[in-house]
Amino acid sequence: MRSDKEYKELTIKEFSKAADIYETDQAGIYEICKEDYPYISAELEKEDFNDLLDCGCGTGPMISLLYEKDMSKRYTGLDITSRMIEAARAKNLEGVEWVVGDCENLPFGEDSFDVVICSNSFHHYPNPQAFFDSVKRVLRPGGRLILQDYTASKPVLWLMNHTEMPLANLAGHGDVKAYSLDEIREFCRQAGFKIEKLEKAKKFRLHLVARNTEIHGRGKW
Repeated sequence: MRSDKEYKELTIKEFSKAADIYETDQAGIYEICKEDYPYISAELEKEDFNDLLDCGCGTGPMISLLYEKDMSKRYTGLDITSRMIEAARAKNLEGVEWVVGDCENLPFGEDSFDVVICSNSFHHYPNPQAFFDSVKRVLRPGGRLILQDYTASKPVLWLMNHTEMPLANLAGHGDVKAYSLDEIREFCRQAGFKIEKLEKAKKFRLHLVARNTEIHGRGKW
């Protein structure tokens, strides 16, 4: 069993190597991330927002797409891998903020964002509850978390977590764990999120939309 620090070091090492190919035709296993973008865009179109945070943003492909549609929003991308953030900054998207940081301890103040998105990054987090708690803190009242990651039936999840993930670690990847819908539901409950959508999708994907219904220090929204 690896320590939290070791998992994060593996992630940084993996994505430092992947930064140069992440948005190319040679992206390999990272191609699956592109399949999440239409779903996230569709969810974002349901409500207006101004300030968006992309957790585990990589080189910023999702923010780039959103920026092309609407440059008036305030976009922030955060990733633990400095090489990824360097590649994102090289796009020179005016007004977009790129931050090197840990998604389990978001370096932003309370009520900073209207929406937080997280695509195909969550299974790299050793402390999943810390991520949900941190997102809850930085979201404004009524704000949404839109998250996509891996899930499967319990037998398949067991195989993923006890064979595929450890083998990925040996190969130098920072994968930690894939979660069931029940586990995601419990993370949301403990953080104080109201779940608006939680479902399995094709290709072992889960879709979550959760809302911050609390006004910090002043009860429910």
